[in-house]
Amino acid sequence: MVERRHFIKQTVGVTAGLSLAPSFVLQAAEAIESYERPLLAERRFRSKSVEATIERMSGIIKDEELRRMFVNCFPNTLDTTVTYSEKNGKPDTFVITGDIHAMWLRDSTAQVWPYLPLIKEDVELEKLIEGVVRRQSYFISIDPYANAFNDGATGSDWESDFTEMKPELHERKWEIDSLCYPIRLAYHYWKMSGNTGVFDKEWIEAMKLVVQTFKEQQRFENKGPYSFMRETEISTDTCPGRGWGNPAKPNGLICSAFRPSDDATTYLYLIPSNYFAVVSLRQLAEIFREVLSDETFAIECETLADQVANALEKYAAANHLDYGKILAFEIDGFGNRLYMDDANIPSLLSLPYLGGLSANDSLYQNTRKFILSEDNPWFWKGKDTEGIGGPHVGEYYIWPMAIIMRAMTSSDKMEISQCLSMLKQTHAGTGFMHETFHKDNPWDYTRSWFAWANTLFGELILNIEKKYPELLAKVY
Repeated sequence: MVERRHFIKQTVGVTAGLSLAPSFVLQAAEAIESYERPLLAERRFRSKSVEATIERMSGIIKDEELRRMFVNCFPNTLDTTVTYSEKNGKPDTFVITGDIHAMWLRDSTAQVWPYLPLIKEDVELEKLIEGVVRRQSYFISIDPYANAFNDGATGSDWESDFTEMKPELHERKWEIDSLCYPIRLAYHYWKMSGNTGVFDKEWIEAMKLVVQTFKEQQRFENKGPYSFMRETEISTDTCPGRGWGNPAKPNGLICSAFRPSDDATTYLYLIPSNYFAVVSLRQLAEIFREVLSDETFAIECETLADQVANALEKYAAANHLDYGKILAFEIDGFGNRLYMDDANIPSLLSLPYLGGLSANDSLYQNTRKFILSEDNPWFWKGKDTEGIGGPHVGEYYIWPMAIIMRAMTSSDKMEISQCLSMLKQTHAGTGFMHETFHKDNPWDYTRSWFAWANTLFGELILNIEKKYPELLAKVY
């Protein structure tokens, strides 16, 4: 199995480290057959509404290369990563990330997310997403601390990790967002479809495990049941503090041993993920109150959300030397703060996208100025591009996902256009998004098959069509 951080593809005939001008990249792209979906017979799932959207958007996007990228990327999750079936007469969907044959709770939500607006007119697509919701709740019931799962009790390359591994688990890295994303999907699936049948006994039990896990990781009384260590040469692949993480002073926030990048946190209170938890807990409360008539558990969810929100208000932000009051990426409760942002979502940049903060909030705007500057240690400026990276791949590598999220959270049409231009220039002639690319050489990239980034690009194009359609009438 290919591990994400080690998969680097160098295109034939291109030397690693060579700085390439955009014109060279585009000429090379035209010279190879790079814009293609799998043959119809080889596609994992076919949606009439997705195909109709592709046909409609093909007439709207005037830039030929952006159009080809959209045609490739938007359906990529359905084309290549989903396995749909029925289990006990109910939809069941397993979703791999791409080049890793495992289902992440986070990635699987993000991968099907842009299809939600289409389910009202597409019964089969609705069933597929219902199957994702059901599969996610099943996985949570197996282990709420795991981030990634197998399609069955097949074991894992990470069985030797020093944690409570089970044969159904691919990896057991505790990340707050792994439990938030399934709530996000279930809540909006309900809002879009009106289908409440998905909120069955199994789902209810899984959600109660979510709340229990969040409370355990507030660590008011003890460190909770979770610890993790791995034999590795990569420090961010294992937890410090003998598997418990660095010391944290309880303050109402939830500890996250790992970031959404699957890298270990430096300080356990990961601020973007705690904002996401507040949003998710309030959505959970609404479901239990309005659908399940469980006022007691709804109040429990709201009380926890309020506790985390109050702690964020008190501890998450402080005055920066150059940017005014901004959010830290991580804190420890003792007064220590880590100022940075990571490309993976939830990030500080993505907070408006997830509903954590308004894009017009001065706290967000100040924070945004910082994280999109070279004062953010993981922001890189290349010859023709710029963007946020992170420790997962390392120095000088920009994540297309972060460029996409920058555009998604912007109301500046010039900034959005610049993001589209950078995405067009850095797909290395493949017609797909990658995990990362080198700031000076887009042909030096990681992960040729990364469905989350592909689908997110499709989501960006559809969002632009709704808000600023004139931008899709341009050639970049």
